[in-house]
Amino acid sequence: MRLSRRTASLSLAVALAMTPASAALPHARLPADERPSADPFGAACRIRVTGSRVTAFCHNPYPEIDRVSLHVECARWWDLDTDSAPVEARPAQTVRLTGRCWKEVGEAWISHRRVR
Repeated sequence: MRLSRRTASLSLAVALAMTPASAALPHARLPADERPSADPFGAACRIRVTGSRVTAFCHNPYPEIDRVSLHVECARWWDLDTDSAPVEARPAQTVRLTGRCWKEVGEAWISHRRVR
């Protein structure tokens, strides 16, 4: 019995789909300090830069409080870089952080700290 190309292709696709990914590819080993922790933590943050203004929204989906701060580094050497006051993002809460430069924004990032 001869298989048509279509039937052979379909058989191969089904066989590949049923093969577990772990059998097809070797596992990459991560150093101990880069492995994901068993205790997830940290708010997910989105940063938007509009001209010289920075706005960040951080949502904390985890049960621990995350103290977040916005850090803004300005592009001009004479423009003052700013760090916002820490804000507590409680579980299931979204917080808004703002900052600005006089001219262009060079970089903006969020720092996270556990509240013990």
